[in-house]
This record gives sequence, C-alpha cells and structure tokens, in this order.
Amino acid sequence: MQKFKLSFILILFSVFCIFAQQRPNIILIMSDDMGYSDIGCYGSEIQTPNLDNLAKNGIRFRQFYNQARCCPTRASLMTGLYPHQAGMGWMDAVDHDLPGYQAELNENSVTIAQVLKQAGYHTYMTGK
Repeated sequence: MQKFKLSFILILFSVFCIFAQQRPNIILIMSDDMGYSDIGCYGSEIQTPNLDNLAKNGIRFRQFYNQARCCPTRASLMTGLYPHQAGMGWMDAVDHDLPGYQAELNENSVTIAQVLKQAGYHTYMTGK
C-alpha cells in the first residue's frame, strides 16, 4: 500500500510538472510617458537588456495604442476593450453619468486577471 501511495504521488507530481511547463508566465508592463522606441527592442539608443530579454523570449504588442491618459489606457490594456466600452472614457475621479464615462470598469468588462485566475493562474499588480 505504501508503494502505491508513493507511486500515486509521483504520478500526480509528474502530471503537475508537465502541466505547469505548458502554461506560460504572463507579464504585462505599462509605463506612462514613454515613447514607442524608448526601449531597446523597439529601436532605442538606450540599452535596456532586461526588458529586451523579456521581449526576445516573449510576445510583444505591436499595435497597442495609448489613450493619452493613464486610466483609459490601463482599462484598455486590462480588458482588451476600447476604454469607452469598458466604462473608463476619462479619468477615474469624475463620473459623468454616461455609460462610457463611469469612472470605473463597468459590469460588462472582464479583466485579463479575472480570466487568468479562473484558468488557475496567480495574478498580481503593482503600481498605481
């Protein structure tokens, strides 16, 4: 019985390790007041080796557009929607009583963190 338990635990551990290796780590970085070519992987003269390495071994956005303000840009990045669709058409301190300007993500918005958490990921955020 002891051998069976040990074998079962080893099989479970092996399956877990295989499953864990198939899921990629996901890191989204948003920086305010940064131009498209301000890091090396997008053509900067400034050396950014750590960010370049992340970009080299990962996926880079090539057609993500900022929204000229940080709150709508974050809403768009987190939900995959245009900011007005997510309810964040302006800054989060002002609610204009209009659907696209609620000053918070609306109930129709699902963030990437919510989706990843349902898929078994651990999600973290730092910053504003």
